[in-house]
Amino acid sequence: MKPGSDIDTSQVEGNASPEVKHTLLSALQLSHVSRSTGKPFRGFETEFASRLQLTEVSLLSKTEEPEKFEGRVVVQVIVDEEMRNEVGTMHGGCLAMIIEMHVSSTHVCLALIWMRSCSPMPIYVLRASTGAFGVFGVQQSLNIMFHSPAMPGDKLRIVSTTLALGSRTRSGRCEVWNVTRHRLVASAAYINMVPSEPSKL
Repeated sequence: MKPGSDIDTSQVEGNASPEVKHTLLSALQLSHVSRSTGKPFRGFETEFASRLQLTEVSLLSKTEEPEKFEGRVVVQVIVDEEMRNEVGTMHGGCLAMIIEMHVSSTHVCLALIWMRSCSPMPIYVLRASTGAFGVFGVQQSLNIMFHSPAMPGDKLRIVSTTLALGSRTRSGRCEVWNVTRHRLVASAAYINMVPSEPSKL
């Protein structure tokens, strides 16, 4: 952890190092910077990211293959009125955005300045915890299945884990559980890739 940091990692469970937890907590608290003006701004993605609470960061042996590891990241969020649709349940687009925030970053960057994602987070955890450089990638594919509605006031628990991690392409899964109503809200699978280095002309 950086000296003088006011980010407290002690409330985040899991066996990942304090440095990895600190990096992920920092990612949720950063403000976007406009590429056109270079000035900070708060868009809707940043607004929703600030409501996510990081609760667990772990590096675990895979149940099916104990010699392999997986990254696991858990966040929680309370559904509020700004997230609901016209019939009073959580909007599917809002839930999809939160899942996308948890599964892949739409911002191409090797650091955390441009990203607010939670689900490349398990990829970062796995790479950083095993000695590889933790790089967030860009999303190639995101498939979501909706299972049940969530209502304002419901607490959601979003669990992401890595599946496979290659040199350029990584995959993982995400489940959104309704802690209040004890049911699965949505599940997702994704493929994420490391972007190419910028061309040097």
